Amino acid sequence: MHTINLNEIPEGERRSPGGKFRAHFKEISVALGRDKNSLDLNQRHPFDLMLTRIPPGASFCPYHSESAQWELYLVLSGRGAVRDSSGVTEVSQGDAFLFKPGEAHELSNRSSEDFVYYVIADNPVADSCYYPDSGKWAVRKEGDEMVIVKGAETDYFDGEE
Repeated sequence: MHTINLNEIPEGERRSPGGKFRAHFKEISVALGRDKNSLDLNQRHPFDLMLTRIPPGASFCPYHSESAQWELYLVLSGRGAVRDSSGVTEVSQGDAFLFKPGEAHELSNRSSEDFVYYVIADNPVADSCYYPDSGKWAVRKEGDEMVIVKGAETDYFDGEE
């Protein structure tokens, strides 16, 4: 059995250039041996667990939907605003919620204290994200590297013949 204490896991930070999107996180599955770049589920793990802390006034990432990934959220402390297709729902300590593939969502902190939660994702090998507000797509290139595409819809055979 491989064990790790959360206090031993380094905290990463994600921040957009303008600062609207920022969060601190601990990649628990990676600390337990998950290899993000592997396609082998024995090395990749069938799920991914992350502890996330969003500071006041920030969002984790833009409003988006995953094409294949399920995400389960468990709120540990603070209050968050969760945007989905039906509007915005306030969540707080003890709340749990789930997003299926194709369900757009965004987690924000509109309070004066940190919003802290666990997210457990099923970690599919192939996944992409759609960002409805900006019309962008994010597709995995290799491992954790993403290719971001923004453009108009086109015919499947466009440029192929």
